[in-house]
Parts: sequence; C-alpha cells; structure tokens
Amino acid sequence: MTTPSRRRQNATILVAHPSAELYGSDRVMLESVSALLDDGWEVVVTVPTDGPLLTELLARGARVEICPSPVLRKSVLRPAGMLQFLRTSAAGTWHGSSLLRRERPALVYVNTITIPLWAVLARTHRTPVLTHVHEGEASASKLMRRVLALPLFLSSALVANSRFSVGVLESSFHRLGRRAEVVYNAVPGPPAHRPVRRDLAGRMRVTYIGRLSPRKGVDVAIDALAELRSRGVEADLDLVGSVFPGYEWYESELRARVSAADLGSRVTFHGFQPSVWELVGSSDVVVVPSRVDEPFGNTAVEAILAGRPVIASATSGLLEATAGYTTATTVAPGSVDALANALEATVDEWAERADAMWADTKTAQARHSVSAYRRRIAQIVRGLTARPPRR
Repeated sequence: MTTPSRRRQNATILVAHPSAELYGSDRVMLESVSALLDDGWEVVVTVPTDGPLLTELLARGARVEICPSPVLRKSVLRPAGMLQFLRTSAAGTWHGSSLLRRERPALVYVNTITIPLWAVLARTHRTPVLTHVHEGEASASKLMRRVLALPLFLSSALVANSRFSVGVLESSFHRLGRRAEVVYNAVPGPPAHRPVRRDLAGRMRVTYIGRLSPRKGVDVAIDALAELRSRGVEADLDLVGSVFPGYEWYESELRARVSAADLGSRVTFHGFQPSVWELVGSSDVVVVPSRVDEPFGNTAVEAILAGRPVIASATSGLLEATAGYTTATTVAPGSVDALANALEATVDEWAERADAMWADTKTAQARHSVSAYRRRIAQIVRGLTARPPRR
C-alpha cells in the first residue's frame, strides 16, 4: 500500500467539513480521510476555522485549507443570521472557487448537509460530489427538511450514517432516500480495555460525553442524579464536553442547577477532552439523555466498545445504535424518572450486566470496524472517479 509521492493530475480528493472540532462527525470524517489516503489519494480538507481537528488531519497526512463556508444553522432564520450567511457565502464562493481551480480534485467529498455551497461550487466546476449525511432532523418541519435536502440533488452519490437518516431523507424527497447508501460510522475503541468493577461498592460513577446543549438533555442527567440521591442511591456524574459558541448561558444554567441541588461534590465539568477513554474507563455507566432526534449515537457505541453499560433515549438513531446489545437500555426522552429508574436498575442488576459486557463489546467491534468502514468508503470514491489512483 503506497501513497503518491508526486502530485498527479486528478489524484486529489477535496473534503469539505463544517467545523474544526473533535466530536462525532469530526472523528468519523478522520476515518474517511484515512480511507482515501490509504487508497493512494492526496487529500485536501477544507474547514472554515482553526481547531483541534487540524492537528489530527496533518498527523494522518492530509493537507488543510482554511476557507470560509456558510453553515446552515437555526440562526439563519433571523435577519442578522441571514445577513451573515450571505456574507460568508460570497466570501466562500470566491475562496472555494480558487481552491477548486488550484487543486482540480477528482471528487469533492462534502461531509454533512449543513455546507451546501460546496456541492454548488463542485458542480459549477464539473466535479463529481459525494455527500456524507450525518443529520436526521425528523422533528423539523417538512419545509425545513426539504430546504436542507434540496442541495443533495447536486450530489453524484449519497452516503448516510444510519437507516434513520435515510428515512428522514426519504420523507423529504423519496428519490433521495432511494439513492442513499447506509455505511455505519467507524467507531474506534479504547487503546486498552479496562474491565468494569465486579461490584458497585460506594458511589456509582455516571458519565455523559458530548455537547452541552438543551437538545442533548444534560440537565436531565443532573436532575436524575438528584432523584437518585433522594432514593438513597449515591452516584457521581462526569460531564465531558463543551457548549457551542453562543450557548454559554446553558452551561451557566447547568452549574446553577448543580449548586441549587447541592450536587457540587457529585458533578464534575471536565470541558472538551480530545480523548475520552480515561474518563469512560473510570466510569460504571454512560448516559445519552438526548431530548430530540439523533441521526446516530457514536457515544453509545463508544461506551459499549469500552465495556460499559449505556442508557440512551429511546429515539431516532439512538434506537438503531443500541439495537441488539443486552447491556444497552433505552428510556423515554426528557424523563428524569425514567433515567433515574434505569440507573437504579443498573445497580440492582450489576452482576448480570458485567457478565454480558464482553459479548456486546465484540459485537460492536464487528459492527463498527474501522477497517471495514475505510474499505467501503474507498470503494465508493473509486466508483465515482474516472481515474482512480493505483496502489
């Protein structure tokens, strides 16, 4: 397996991504980049800002270009947000067109549907487009879902991270759902397996990993901890993640909630962590208490790969991510009592769950194999390009 040592015409793939962080879709994109590099392509990744993702990309052998790109968010619905979106679109069109002329890529790989400008620019330059769908907003209005899905008609091929995401596409435009292929996320496991405790002597250790946002239900986890204490069940909660810019108010609310419930010694805010395995390894159970639709559930899979029971909301892609695992429990979204009940049951049934963890871990390793994911992404890209590189 070799990587080209010299620039070759049309031997480049341009990957467009909306952020430079290291959360779910960011980490999956890293595996897509590695798949292309392993297959002999030169890979250029364009992101709108600097961030921790860039270090990982450079370490894997990709080149990075920071290029403004408008990202579809709810703020676009407000006048100020729309004005900013249009300004960024103008700047992104100029910079993006320059990048496409310079690199002359064989394919533009658009990672998520939130950056539609790249599909437009690629088609303008007569370049094939592959869009990787990581979103599944079934709760959005049909009009909003159609607006988000329209640019996908410019794509030469569609990859989706779950059957749920495909279903959302299909509910917008039936033809898009039929064109999309499901490729489950590659989810690397921990570098070393740390066995669970054989008994839960002392306080149960609960971990949440992800964005601190209302839709993720972090406040539900805090309230469930308070409810457990009222039942005489002692537990600690580790919150691993940070807020989106502009959502600092939510973290302030969470901290106030912790203080009001006198949980200051029980809840720890760790902020963003580039690697979560040490914290997952020191936990007993992982919670994913999302209130609204999730296209998939990488965090739930990571918990199972680490050999930890997971309690997730019974909604959307989380049901798909946790299906078939005996140590995964799903509960009503947004329900403090349901989450507290599931945590209490985990304590009561600990011995049985600890014995079943290894079988679930092996299943997750096969289902979300990094090597299998890389092979499939490379095959799809080869099928879309006229002159694929040779090993």
